[in-house]
Amino acid sequence: MKYVETKKVLNQAVADLSQLSAMIHQTHWYMRGPQFLKLHPKMDKYMEDVNAQLDEISERLITLDGSPYSTLREWADNSKLSAEPGIWGVPTEKRFEELVTAFRYMTDLYEQGIEVSEKEGDLVTNGIFIDSKGDFEKTIWMLQAELGKAPEIDPETF
Repeated sequence: MKYVETKKVLNQAVADLSQLSAMIHQTHWYMRGPQFLKLHPKMDKYMEDVNAQLDEISERLITLDGSPYSTLREWADNSKLSAEPGIWGVPTEKRFEELVTAFRYMTDLYEQGIEVSEKEGDLVTNGIFIDSKGDFEKTIWMLQAELGKAPEIDPETF
C-alpha cells in the first residue's frame, strides 16, 4: 500500500477540520459585543476557508484510495479538538483564544503531514499541506492581532 502515513494524517485532518468548522460556527452564533458587526461576517469567511480545506483534503484522500471520515460520529470520535456546548457569556476574546489554539494545533498537524508526505514521496499532498499551513498561520496572525498580540509563530522571538 502506498502513502499509508500520509492517508492517516489526511483523515486526521478531515476529523479536525470538521470540528474546527463547528468551533468557528459556535463563535459565530454566540458572539456578542462592540465588534460584533465586524467580526460576525469574518467568522463566515473562516468557515468558508476551513470547509474549502476540508473538501480539498477529503478529495485528496479519496484520490489516494483512502476513505475519509464522513459522519458526525466519526468526526467526534477521531478529532483531537475539544467540543464544548455553546453557552452565552463567553467573551469573544476567550473564544478567539480557543480558535487560535485550534489553528495552532492544525498547523502542527499539517507540519506532520508535510513531513510524512515528503517521506512517502507524495508531493501533491505535500503542497496541499504547505499551502493550508500557510493559510492557517495567516489566520493565527489576524486573530492574534485582534487580541492585541503578535502572531507568536516563532517562539524564539518572545
